[in-house]
Amino acid sequence: MQALISVSDKTGIVEFAQALHALGIRLISTGGTAKLLADAGLPVTEVAQLTGFPEMLDGRVKTLHPKVHGGLLARRDLPEHVAALKAHGIETIDLLVVNLYPFEETVAKPGCTLEDAIENIDIGGPAMVRSAAKNWKDVGVLTDASQYAGVLEELKSSGKLSDKTRFALSVAAFNRISNYDGAISDYLSSIQEGGERTVFPAQANGRFVKLQDLRYGENPHQQAAFYRDLHPAPGSLVTAQQLQGKELSYNNIADADAAWECVKGFSETACVIVKHANPCGVATGKDAHDAYARALKTDPTSAFGGIIAFNRTVDGAAAQAVARQFVEVLMAPDFTPEALEFFKSKVNVRILRIALPPGGASDWDNGRNAMDIKRVGSGLLMQTADNREMTLGELKVVTKKQPTPAQLQDLLFAWKVAKFVKSNAIVFCKDGMTMGVGAGQMSRLDSARIASIKAQAAGLSLQGTAAASDAFFPFRDGLDVIVDAGAACVIQPGGSMRDAEVIAAADERGVAMVFSGVRHFRH
Repeated sequence: MQALISVSDKTGIVEFAQALHALGIRLISTGGTAKLLADAGLPVTEVAQLTGFPEMLDGRVKTLHPKVHGGLLARRDLPEHVAALKAHGIETIDLLVVNLYPFEETVAKPGCTLEDAIENIDIGGPAMVRSAAKNWKDVGVLTDASQYAGVLEELKSSGKLSDKTRFALSVAAFNRISNYDGAISDYLSSIQEGGERTVFPAQANGRFVKLQDLRYGENPHQQAAFYRDLHPAPGSLVTAQQLQGKELSYNNIADADAAWECVKGFSETACVIVKHANPCGVATGKDAHDAYARALKTDPTSAFGGIIAFNRTVDGAAAQAVARQFVEVLMAPDFTPEALEFFKSKVNVRILRIALPPGGASDWDNGRNAMDIKRVGSGLLMQTADNREMTLGELKVVTKKQPTPAQLQDLLFAWKVAKFVKSNAIVFCKDGMTMGVGAGQMSRLDSARIASIKAQAAGLSLQGTAAASDAFFPFRDGLDVIVDAGAACVIQPGGSMRDAEVIAAADERGVAMVFSGVRHFRH
């Protein structure tokens, strides 16, 4: 057997080559890899010796030769292929070990130039990988160091690789080439005249890895699967570890993402309860139990069968409280053994452990996707994600009445929640707790009325609350409905042609109003 080794990332390659040599496999290699193996005392044939042609053009041409590709592509079961190899003095290559120039890492570096990127586009490597992967029935192709151990184990136990292993390696190889070419296309398509890059390339190449097939989609007649990004953001839902419970459904995953994205934006201990993609209760508290109890008060009816997320470890007290209600999914950075014990009898409850992103809530973009993508017909809508966070210093008081320090904090809290509520969104809050949520109505007036109705049904008073509207009030009637419900202060983006009319209405009603200057539509 012969193995050709040519790697950019040399992690573990010496040890792997030593093990191949010990199995009697002859080694062929290129440039720096050949030197590394030779320095380790391994007998290795350089590709230039094999081809009889020296590397040239600064290494751009070294493996593009019939003695390499003939040895990889020849089918051993076809007599005419075997005869052609013999006629031209070409030996078969049975194992190819290649990882590619670090294009993705290069273009991710600040200050990367187009020249830097071009020089890190591998040509010979992908060509060899494609040849070997195409001829998988005869050749095993390794494209990542994580594959070394499994291949060695099989070679040691049976002396060869099974068809199943070679096919799996071939699929992984073509996937790697696809991802590599996609990254190159993404980068080059983003280069504009003058060398500047745009965030929206001329061609978008989505690349995702399937995590699991789902029982069905939003409805039982729809098929579905769950995928993750090639390089998922740390602390995102796809990094979750399921500790117990039934398999996650399509709707579970969509709702869980809404809850997790909301709760991890709070620096204080917080709990978020989501139903049908909308927060129906959000609160901070002195501990997880307190935050949950306060969040549940907003709308206990809607919370039934909901998704619950914490940004702190769930202890026994919080678990015992949550276990009293029907919950579909419970997620947190961690759970105490006592907390998990409470759910052992509730085997259908899906419990997810998700590590918070390293920067936590202090770094709003940390652990969040940079882009949002929505399928429309035969196309895509792409936008930068709504990762905008608001600080007190950015708020502009536009009324005669000034909000108190406590009201400012409630306004920020309401604004943070409103960002995760479907438009039109109206959110009433007080003392770090949602008091009423109106979501997804065609009329902002109806959203305000629904929030008020839900508060009444939960036995909550909206008197003295802070209210957030995700978009401006086109007329004063929206403000009047909110104030009639009990709001003492309001946060909204501003920007309406009738801002002056709405501000005058707020002054007339004796409430404080601040402009954020930022809209948070969520469709």
